[in-house]
Amino acid sequence: MIDLIKSGHYELIETKHNTKIMCLDDNTYAWIEPSNIGEILVTTHNMHKTDCILSVGEYRLYNVDDQLHLTDLVHLELAVGDNRWQGYLLLTGLPDDKKKRARIVPTHEIVTDVYKMAEK
Repeated sequence: MIDLIKSGHYELIETKHNTKIMCLDDNTYAWIEPSNIGEILVTTHNMHKTDCILSVGEYRLYNVDDQLHLTDLVHLELAVGDNRWQGYLLLTGLPDDKKKRARIVPTHEIVTDVYKMAEK
């Protein structure tokens, strides 16, 4: 089963200090890489000064359960242009004010393609 949890607009920027910041609609996350952990998203409410824009576009957040060839987790997909998506697995979902951090793992699994086929 594939459930579209949310979709909207995202911006991925980089600050002067090389910190990536991702905004999903009105929610903001620092995207950092602590050593020996991998990439994580951290909830942030601070204003971040943009040094450069890395990417902007549409995002989709899916919950995947018992779907052949897809991992049973929350999937975040970012539109990267030319009708292509970059997928990420969120091992514990998106962070929030209670759970401040969450792992994010790049994946080649693209739920959007499967989801669009199922809608037809």
